[in-house]
Amino acid sequence: MPQHQHPSWVYILQCNDGSYYTGCTTNLEERVYQHQTGLYSGYTSKRRPIKLIWFEEFRDVHEAIDIERQIKGWSRKKKEALMREDFELLEELSKSSKIRKRKTENT
Repeated sequence: MPQHQHPSWVYILQCNDGSYYTGCTTNLEERVYQHQTGLYSGYTSKRRPIKLIWFEEFRDVHEAIDIERQIKGWSRKKKEALMREDFELLEELSKSSKIRKRKTENT
């Protein structure tokens, strides 16, 4: 089995200031511990305590990395729709603003 094909997770943390942090790891429990204790320096280290609010497992670390990058570029509303598993809203938010505006004007 190739090395990159082992369980990996994409996760979203909520920081104490209400912001979200999206990450990717091959050991979810350890990574959350690192964020919570400040061992993982960076964005979350100054926004503790953190809370794990969403995660998804992937078999391929490369797929997990791609999804992490995609989610990092999303709006807060889109991330919240994902966390609520509101896929209808997620699809609507994924449409370009021009298409949404045109759809609104035609109804």
